[in-house]
Order: sequence, then C-alpha cells, then structure tokens
Amino acid sequence: MSRKRIVLAVGAVVILVIIGWVVVQRRASAEPAYRFATVERGTIQQTVSATGALSAVKTVQVGTQVSGQVAEIKADFNDHVTKGQLLARIDPTLQQQAVTDAQAQLAKTQAQYQQAKQEYDRNQPLFAQKFISASEFSTVQVNLSVALAGMRSAQVTLDRAKQNLSYTNIHAPISGVVVERDVDVGQTVAASLSAPQLFLIAQDLSRMQILAAVDESDIAAIKDSQDVTFTVQPYPGRTFKGQVEQVRLQSKLTDNVVNYTVVVTLDNPGGVLLPGMTATVQFITGSAVNVLTVPNLALRYKPSPEQLAAAGIAASDTSTRRSDSAGRRGGGGTGSTGGTGGPVTTAPVTGGQTGGRAGGTGTAAARPRRSTFGGVGSSGTLYTVDSTSRLKAVRVRIGLSDGQRTQVSGDGVREGMRVIVGAATTATPATTAPASNPLTPQRGGGRGGP
Repeated sequence: MSRKRIVLAVGAVVILVIIGWVVVQRRASAEPAYRFATVERGTIQQTVSATGALSAVKTVQVGTQVSGQVAEIKADFNDHVTKGQLLARIDPTLQQQAVTDAQAQLAKTQAQYQQAKQEYDRNQPLFAQKFISASEFSTVQVNLSVALAGMRSAQVTLDRAKQNLSYTNIHAPISGVVVERDVDVGQTVAASLSAPQLFLIAQDLSRMQILAAVDESDIAAIKDSQDVTFTVQPYPGRTFKGQVEQVRLQSKLTDNVVNYTVVVTLDNPGGVLLPGMTATVQFITGSAVNVLTVPNLALRYKPSPEQLAAAGIAASDTSTRRSDSAGRRGGGGTGSTGGTGGPVTTAPVTGGQTGGRAGGTGTAAARPRRSTFGGVGSSGTLYTVDSTSRLKAVRVRIGLSDGQRTQVSGDGVREGMRVIVGAATTATPATTAPASNPLTPQRGGGRGGP
C-alpha cells in the first residue's frame, strides 16, 4: 500500500470521527436542559401598595380678620410656639381711628338720650293732668325710644371697633411648630372676602399621619388597626411602621380610577420624618411564617406536550387555574414580563426575570394583590426530575404570594427540593452549552451564553 493511500485513509477516518462527534453533541444539546430553583422555608407577607404624603395629625391655618399692613412678625419657620403667643401685628391705625369715631358717636347718642329722657319726665305729669293731648305725649315717648335705641347701637359699634382693634394682634391658637410663614413685614393683607393665611402651625410632629390613596380593587382588604410598613426617599433601606386609623368613605376619581383615602397614623420619635415627604405604603393583608415557598416562575412553568408525553404525564393531571391577569400582576417578580409558563429564554433564574415566550404583554405590578395562580387555597403543579432525569409533576396547594415567591404545601414538596423554573433550548442554553463545530470558524461577541 502506497504512502498516499495511507494518508487518505487516515484522513477519512478522522473526518468520520469528527462528524460522528458533532452529530452526538448536537443530539445531546437538542434535548431540553432545565433550570432549577430551590424550595425554601421562610415568611410570606401579602401586601397592598399605595403612596401618600406625610403630615401632622392636626394643623391650624392662622389668618387675620382685619385688613392692613403687616407691621411686625414675632415668629418664623420651625419656631416652637405656645397657645396665645403673639405671632404678628397688623398696623392698628385704621382700627384705632374706628374706635375713636365709635366713642364719639356713643357720646352723641347718650346726650340725645338724656335730652329725650328729660323731655319725657317733664311731659308725663302734664299728660296725667290732661294739659297735653295723647298725640303730643306719644311723640315724646317715641323720641325717647329712638334715642335709647341709637345709644345701644352706638355701644355695639364701639364694641365692634374695639374687637377689630384687638384682631390686629395675631396670637397662636394652639401650641406647636410653625411649618409655614406666608407674609413679611410691610406686606398688605386684605380680609374682605376670606381670611388670608399668615402662618400654618402643626400641633405635634412626634405623632404624624399619612393620607394614602388606595385603589378601589384593593380597598376591601384594608381594615382599621391593620399593620402598615412604609418607606421614604430620604432614608433608603429603612422601613417605618404605622397603623390604619381610618378608611374614609368618600371616593375620589383620578384619571378614571376610583381611589379611597386611608389614614395611617405613626409615631415620629426624634422628628426624622418631616411633613410633605412622599411615603410608599405597604398594607400587610396577610402573613405566613415558616412556610415552604417557591419562585412564582416555578408555578407558571408548563412543559410542552411532547415533554409531558415522553415523561408519561397526562396533560389533564397537570392542569392549573391560570389567567392573563397572572402575567399582568407580576407573578414573576418585580420588573418581569408575564408569561404563560413556556420555556424561559434568559440567563439564570432570579425573582424578576422574563416569564415566557408567549406570555402576556403586561409588566409586573408594583403592588402584589392576591395569589396570582387561582387564589389562596387553589391547586397548582410544580415540575422536577427524578434520579433518572425523568420529568415529574408534583401537585401542591397554593397559599399567599408576595409577588415574587408563593407559599406552597403538599405531600410531595419538601424543603431543599429542586423545581423547574424554565427550560433552555440550543438557542439559549442554560445548564447545557451547545457544542461547536471544530471545522467551522468561530464568531466572537455573540449574544447569550451560559
């Protein structure tokens, strides 16, 4: 045998071996590679989310009942004031003049009354002795009554002028903290139509409230004395606690959405919370402690009919109650896109990854409501694999959900068990990377990857 034939034979064998290896690897990579999550034990809190603004429990607007120029200001922002303390003074010139004029009018009417009284006393015995007629005496009586009424009216006018003069001194109606000051010295205020606001006083900032707007679809879950947690932007990572004080019956229509105002009261030791801060409120509507939980993607995952048939699982045995609202309400965690539970095509599993290939178009809701898999007490299906890598369905009962994980229970579920949350194909491998053809030039910078 010539040397050339030997080289050709060896080359053919090498090519056949390479082709066989590529075929085997491609067949192996075509088989589904699952991604798993672990059944964990923990606490689930089901909440309803809303936003509101912090404010003092009681605030009083301090105004003025008289018009004039602000002559003096005795209080400023953040000042602690006591009830009856002088806050400001309006220029009293006009009111003092009104008092002087009223006093003069009262003196005039008093003189007129004295004159009419003397006339009455003089004519009364004459009328008794029939020296004057009844009509003449009647005129004297009327003059006395008119003079008396004029004197009383002048006294009322004087009292009113003195009261208006006292209104030029603005006093604090309650003890508290000045949170607003709306006037300066020299500014003219007009109280002809309505009392202008000069100051806003908060009674006690150690006890505050939040007026939260709750959607009508969630208001039925809010009750008096319910526990509340909330956060504010100035203190990231810090959670504050409060309690539902009142659910107001009056509704408000905003952008065609009906909202109800829920009053949340809270303690503010140290005064770290300030009026006007925006609070993100979480109303705790349900809680489960020390229970088994799984990611919501595990309950949403559904194998293909071919995978079920290969595992000998009837589709009717694994049917679960699903709805489009499950995808829209954020069953896959914050920031996820709702899916129907098909094979997942993203990188390793987290609480907020993409849901499915043919899922709903809605994004995850910021406020988880009720269980998104048929409601508390309904049944669902988890999938796992046995020791021979054969697909296995586990029926569970669904409990509370916090939007990322859901409480499950059942005879076939246990802590530490691995459950399937997605399946990867050759296009987007997860646990098995596809083999590359050594005879084909490789392209760098591709998308995806293990």
